[in-house]
Amino acid sequence: MTTIVMKFGGTSVASPDKIVGVAKRAIREKQQGKRVVIVVSAMGKTTDTLLGLAGEISAEPPKREMDMLLATGEQVTISLLAMAFKQLGHDALSFTGWQAGIETESVPRNARIETIHTERLEEALDLGLFCVVAGFQGVDKSGNITTLGRGGSDTTAVALAGALGAEKCEIYTDVDGVYTSDPRYVTGARKLEQISYDEMLELANLGAGVLHPRAVEFAKNNQVPLSVRASYSDEPGTIIQEVITVEKNLIVRGVAFEKDIARITVSYTKPFNGSLANIFTILADHLIDVDIIVQSISEEFPPSVSFSIKEDSLAEAQRVLSEAQEHIGYNAIDIETGLAKVSIVGSGMVSNPGVAAKMFDILRTQDVPVKMVSTSEIKVSVVVPASKMESSANALHDAYELTPASVR
Repeated sequence: MTTIVMKFGGTSVASPDKIVGVAKRAIREKQQGKRVVIVVSAMGKTTDTLLGLAGEISAEPPKREMDMLLATGEQVTISLLAMAFKQLGHDALSFTGWQAGIETESVPRNARIETIHTERLEEALDLGLFCVVAGFQGVDKSGNITTLGRGGSDTTAVALAGALGAEKCEIYTDVDGVYTSDPRYVTGARKLEQISYDEMLELANLGAGVLHPRAVEFAKNNQVPLSVRASYSDEPGTIIQEVITVEKNLIVRGVAFEKDIARITVSYTKPFNGSLANIFTILADHLIDVDIIVQSISEEFPPSVSFSIKEDSLAEAQRVLSEAQEHIGYNAIDIETGLAKVSIVGSGMVSNPGVAAKMFDILRTQDVPVKMVSTSEIKVSVVVPASKMESSANALHDAYELTPASVR
């Protein structure tokens, strides 16, 4: 008997009626001869409510206690869903993250899953029970409850699917699949039937919010087929797998964008051996994510290194670099805010030269100044003024023929 993992987000379990609907959908899967694991998020805006309560107590609550608090949201959902199964005449067992055997590193609010002990889940599945697991949480080796950060329930679902050798993992959400771009901002964005792990991973890292990068990494590493589907219909969604079998002619498969980007430029009076390692080691030690990095060394100008980060990390980055100025050996720091990152992604770029040149030409015709550039085999990213983000994304979406002809 094959196993399937079904994950439902907060909007999909926001009310008792919706929770009953989730149970009915899972029952239909089991009636097709499958063992079923359901991973759920906290109901609706529960997490926001819990964050608000913590804020009323303390401006800087201890991270360990925040994990303890936030983990309660999913526990409400799993218990109610298990009750819904029983009311519909089916046996189910709810599991918190630690009861499900999810062991994580000891990093409050943003832990990574290290291993999953599946014995309890396997025993329950062998007894014919529905297993209802709380997403977003686990336990470290010291017995502390941990949470997995943004997109944690997706990560829980995919990691469980890999550990259980599941046939597939279905992510049910309030959108009906993965789109060529965000349809809220890009006219003509359309749903993709299939996308590769590598393409989805790039899109997720570049701002596409439908899946978290960690979830896609787990899927790729364990070769777990993913399906992103709407919780409100039975229409097929988007399949994410190693090799795609449709729309192979697309050179670019998606356009992603992300606002609230800042650029930091660190300048020197003279080259300093080891300065790059010192800068980025210190930032990494303080869990500050750095994206695009550009170093400039010239006989005519003072050496410098520029890098982009998210604006919500800017204050911490400035503080850390200021405190380490003597150790790093830099002369000055320049900050630019009000930026955005726009990217094109597609596995077809590997065998089609000139894709980047076309992108830069399109941006030039749109009068978009390019501040920074980063490339890989399947993506090109540029940092541009935030005021140009939406127009740039639309222009690129049209130019690479992602927009249907009827819409262009």
